[in-house]
Amino acid sequence: MPDVFLYDTTLRDGAAREGISFSLEDKIKILKRLDAFGMHYIEGGYPASNPKDSEFFEAAAGIELANSKLVAFGSTRKALTSASRDKEMKALAGVAATTVCIVGKSWDLHVEKALSISLDENLYMIAESVKYLKKKGKEVLFDAEHFFDGYRENPSYALKTVEAAAGAGVEWVVLCDTNGGMLPHEIATIVKEVKARVGVPLGIHAHNDSDCAVANTLEAVREGVGMVHGTINGYGERCGNANLCSVIPDLVLKMSVDCLPRDKLGGLTDLAHYVSELANIHPDAHQAFVGMSAFAHKGGIHASGVKSEARTYEHIRPDLVGNIQRIVVSELSGKSTLTLKARELGFDLDANPEQLRDILKQIKELERVGYQFEAADGSFEILVRKALGTHKQFFKLESFRVIMEKREDGRVMTEATVKIHVSGRRLIATAEGNGPVNALDRAIRIAIGRSFPALKDIELNDYKVRVLDEKKGTAAVTRVLIESGDGTKSWGTIGVSENIIEASWQALVDSIEFGLMHKKQEPDA
Repeated sequence: MPDVFLYDTTLRDGAAREGISFSLEDKIKILKRLDAFGMHYIEGGYPASNPKDSEFFEAAAGIELANSKLVAFGSTRKALTSASRDKEMKALAGVAATTVCIVGKSWDLHVEKALSISLDENLYMIAESVKYLKKKGKEVLFDAEHFFDGYRENPSYALKTVEAAAGAGVEWVVLCDTNGGMLPHEIATIVKEVKARVGVPLGIHAHNDSDCAVANTLEAVREGVGMVHGTINGYGERCGNANLCSVIPDLVLKMSVDCLPRDKLGGLTDLAHYVSELANIHPDAHQAFVGMSAFAHKGGIHASGVKSEARTYEHIRPDLVGNIQRIVVSELSGKSTLTLKARELGFDLDANPEQLRDILKQIKELERVGYQFEAADGSFEILVRKALGTHKQFFKLESFRVIMEKREDGRVMTEATVKIHVSGRRLIATAEGNGPVNALDRAIRIAIGRSFPALKDIELNDYKVRVLDEKKGTAAVTRVLIESGDGTKSWGTIGVSENIIEASWQALVDSIEFGLMHKKQEPDA
């Protein structure tokens, strides 16, 4: 039995984040992924609240989980009615999940103002709901909503609510910082006092409105809490929930708490990115442990330090959570940074000190005029290959032309024509698009697609434009960053010019050449 049980509520609380709308298929995929990762409890949703969650539990009934217990969420019975007649209670009793979590009020303010009922009736609602579900054979958790706010204002009544649940036979009492406003020292004090009074295992459910959800969760564990609630990537309403992608490695690696086998921990980064993909939210590069920048080193001193000993600037080994160390090239880079980054790409610049100096000088000059290679690994590799004389040019531009036409019916069309040379052949192609970059991309693909069949796998995933000196208005220098991928890897490329179409062309050409280069694509005859 683990020291601490992990309770994931991504599919319920996490889905309350603005902009997230998991489909039924998404929820099933995430359920299976969380189970494979080793989560102990997975809260699937609120079956009485919407048809999608009801369908989810019906679909999940046919899935055999290897590591997890599926949990259905609901609330206590309504006031002045019996649990057996309450629609929500009956829905929870009938759901396929063997574990249910019911939320009830523990703050007298909510009982009297939000529910407009007596304090005693609220206690009856809690106790009778637990007893009803226990009789139906369910493992029952009680979410004491707003517990910490309630305890701070009326500790006697807040304790009565959790004692009512405990007396009715609940398996877990979960103390909730629903408004997310508590600080770690407050959490520690209150948990300690509650633990001395309540004889059932305690859990913690923290929201992040004061940016303390992870710290509050860890403090609760230090005081003896045996279950932690949270979501992948900290998704949730308002400012989110406790981020399990931080809580779990903190418990395992920092506090030596047994909540997950270490070999499972190595799948954490993949899990975080998988959920963000299904949520249609770009992964936070600066997220602790699992972010792309969590173990990235930009400054020359930092890069030099990790070259000798990774522990100098890394608090854990990145591979423990499935992440990697990255050396970021920028104007702050020194020789150590550039050497390490080149080594990642398979180049030994230590053996070419003159070329090392030339490349470093070139990078700093380019960044002075607006390039930013820390977000453009693809363009950086091409730059190094060109400096070393190993870059293969797949096609040569003769010219390109872009025409925009606004029509009487309001439609705006863009047409691009490219003239390109491939292995001595002159190729001309024209394409329309919904903008100049889209039209140029299509024209290039028409022109060289037959010569390089692998081009069909390369897709543009993101396009960003940054005006570098707004004071110059339309004459300002523009930076374009393009993120591309081929289904197995992704890369960034960059272009800089006073002309946004020229900057886009630079980034687009680098993107295509980088993709073809790594597919070792030779032109077809």
